[in-house]
Amino acid sequence: MSRASRRSTSPERRPSLAKRWERGDHRPVISIRRINTDDELYPAECVLREEVLLRAVGFDFASFARDYPFEDRVEHYVAVLDRPDGAEVVGCALLLRDYPDPGHGKVMQVAVNPQLRGQGVGRSLMAEIESRAFGQLGLAQLFCHAQLTAVPFYARIGWLETGEVFQEAGIDHRRMVMPRPDPPSEPPLY
Repeated sequence: MSRASRRSTSPERRPSLAKRWERGDHRPVISIRRINTDDELYPAECVLREEVLLRAVGFDFASFARDYPFEDRVEHYVAVLDRPDGAEVVGCALLLRDYPDPGHGKVMQVAVNPQLRGQGVGRSLMAEIESRAFGQLGLAQLFCHAQLTAVPFYARIGWLETGEVFQEAGIDHRRMVMPRPDPPSEPPLY
């Protein structure tokens, strides 16, 4: 169908936004929020992390929090789908700043609802974290331990593979890094 013929389709032949929504013919609107452990969305973040990440390695959230007590030290980011009946957490990620040294940060526990993978949720979460880390916090570098299945995702968004494959929680991982981007060069003043 040519552009001209698509434009000439009469309004009565085009499905309304409501009809497309009912059919599921739409992309959800996702917002990224930074929360803390007192936020009403925090329990939903924990459930998503448990379902997507922790159960696969034999943890429930309570045992993970006991063995890795950093919940209050990290910045929590959630991807939220706003629905008429309330907000739904569909993605999350954590940023541990100034780790292991000042000026560095570790991104951890990146999880996206499996039904929404490939729709930009993870990319949006990472963009928000990178913006805060490099812009507001002035960090020099971010790193993460990516499961091998996630390495292509990180590579697509500009992260670099470093080191050898290693085991973490019984799963093969690779260290990925994102150095602070160079600031745009200033045009010469005449």
